[in-house]
Amino acid sequence: MRTFIVVLSLVAMLAPANGLAKTFGQGVSLSEETAVSSIIDNPAAYVGSKVKVSGLVIDVCSRRGCWIYLAGDREFEKIRIKVTDGEIVFPMEARGKQAVVEGVVESMELTKEQVIARGKHHAEETGEAFDPASVTSGETILRIRGLGAEIPSL
Repeated sequence: MRTFIVVLSLVAMLAPANGLAKTFGQGVSLSEETAVSSIIDNPAAYVGSKVKVSGLVIDVCSRRGCWIYLAGDREFEKIRIKVTDGEIVFPMEARGKQAVVEGVVESMELTKEQVIARGKHHAEETGEAFDPASVTSGETILRIRGLGAEIPSL
């Protein structure tokens, strides 16, 4: 029991204080938060606008840390946060942490060929399998061009 208390005390001393967060890029300055579901449900209202979103980091680019996926406020919903390579680098340790991100909502129309190229690139980054024959048409990509972020407990 004494060992447990000592270990627990050490963990508490080494853990970051509440309210402290690692800041990336320009940080976060907006006060009003936008739900990811609102952006997904009505993208035309947000494209080109600066927003603040938050959620659980469910994936991180393992090569350059140049993107993260945030879980949305509804089950099975996510949005990609893409940053300029090298300007912001998200660490792999961000996965599983809550993040607050500020950026500009973007919508991109991709041709079938662009979807295939993007799928191949993503497969290389993640080590996942990709079958180009599974792509039958172009698609619209909705994402946030990340300008800054805060991730507590990093």
